[in-house]
Order: sequence, then C-alpha cells, then structure tokens
Amino acid sequence: MRKLSKKYNRSGGPFKRASEQEQFIAVDHVSFEVTQGETFAVVGESGCGKTTLARMLLRLIEPDGGQILFAGRDLLALSAAELRAHRREMQMIFQDPFASLDPRMRVGEIVGEPLAIHEPKLSKAERAPRTLAILERVGLRADALRRYPHEFSGGQRQRIGIARALILRPKLIVADEPVSALDVSVGAQVLLLLRELQSEFNLTYVFISHSLPVVAQLATRIAVMRGGKFVELGEAEQVLHQPAHEYTRELLSAVPALPVA
Repeated sequence: MRKLSKKYNRSGGPFKRASEQEQFIAVDHVSFEVTQGETFAVVGESGCGKTTLARMLLRLIEPDGGQILFAGRDLLALSAAELRAHRREMQMIFQDPFASLDPRMRVGEIVGEPLAIHEPKLSKAERAPRTLAILERVGLRADALRRYPHEFSGGQRQRIGIARALILRPKLIVADEPVSALDVSVGAQVLLLLRELQSEFNLTYVFISHSLPVVAQLATRIAVMRGGKFVELGEAEQVLHQPAHEYTRELLSAVPALPVA
C-alpha cells in the first residue's frame, strides 16, 4: 500500500450548499507492506480511519489516491473482470456477524456462494462436500447446512463468516474487528481458531481492531492509527512493551488491569 488516501464530504447543515461542505480526511497518505504469512494489525480508536483503510485494500471502497499492489499487480489498474478473478485470493471477515450474513439464505448457501461465483462450472452437488468440509473445520456440524443464520449464536455466526471467507483458499484475509461484537470468552475462542487456520492454510492477515490486548494475541507487527495516519509502526513486541509514541502509551494505559486475588 503506497500513499493511500480517502476523503469524505462532511455535511455542513441543511442550509449549506454542496460546494460549502467540509471535507473529512479518513485516510491520509498511508503506506505499509505486509509479508506473506504474517499478521499485520492496525489499531486505533473509533473514527481513526482503520475500517476505511481495510475496505480500500479490497476495493470495497475506492481510494482517492495511492497504489495497492498485491503480488506485484496494481489492483487499482485492474478491470472489473480482472478484479473479480483476483478477489478469490483476498477475502474479508466482517465485524458484525449479525449483519454480514443474509438472513434469507441457508448457511450452506452462504458459505458455498463464493464457489458459485468464482467456480461456476461446479455443480451444486460438487460444491456440497467442500462447503461441509470448511464448516466442520471451523467447528460447526453438518446440520448447520440447512439452518438459517438467526438460529446460531454470535460466535457461531462469526465462524460461518470465517468459513465463507476461507472456502476459496485465499492468500490474504482482511479481518475487520472480527471479535468486537462477541463476548470476551467467545472472542478468545475465535482468535484461537484464526491462529490455527493461519498456520494450517498459510494465511496472511490484515487485522483491524481498537484493542491492543486483542491484537497482542495474533500480531507480528502493529500499526497504531490516529486521525487517518499511522503514528507508530513496528514489531508487536516493541509496540506493546516499548512504545515510541505518546498516543500508543495512552492506549496501553487505558487497558484495565485485572485485580489480584
């Protein structure tokens, strides 16, 4: 990622013309690299631009400027057809397991849908064993195939989202706050699953979070984001234990200490 930037118009009120609207800089010329097999975490408080950044990486939001290079190819220069073909190598796990799954579709259809899109020559019968295999790998039973999302808990729905992201065997997973909507104990189980899957499938993660304790469990490198910019970037051990920037120290000091019995 080279000098990615994104601005939005901020409404100035009902009596201001469009030309008078203020511009809000969500991402301000951010550059970084992610190496194969690592977990690159982006941490910051709400509104700092980290989710906009995550969505730009997959071109779910178009940047105003900069470059996105994946395996040597400039994603911003790809046609719609070329981008669709490339998308099978890059998938996203969304923050809200309640909103990211279509309530009208059965789980088998949700998880198998990427196969239907990217491998259209496969019949429904041919997709079924692959769908079942990835569901079982994330800890769900075969009876999940015919059920609907509302029949599952939040943690189970996030596992469904993970299965959908992994069924194409992508190289890169962008995880946008994947445990923030879950209870702590359930979130810990999902983080453990993500770590196991990374090792098993040789995945590369870009992991978005507002919580340093969460990313400490997975990250190899951490970027701390504030006001659309990275204020600190380094190895996880260094950022967590020897932070160089005052804002990083503020985030760490805000983590509550557990009482000693």
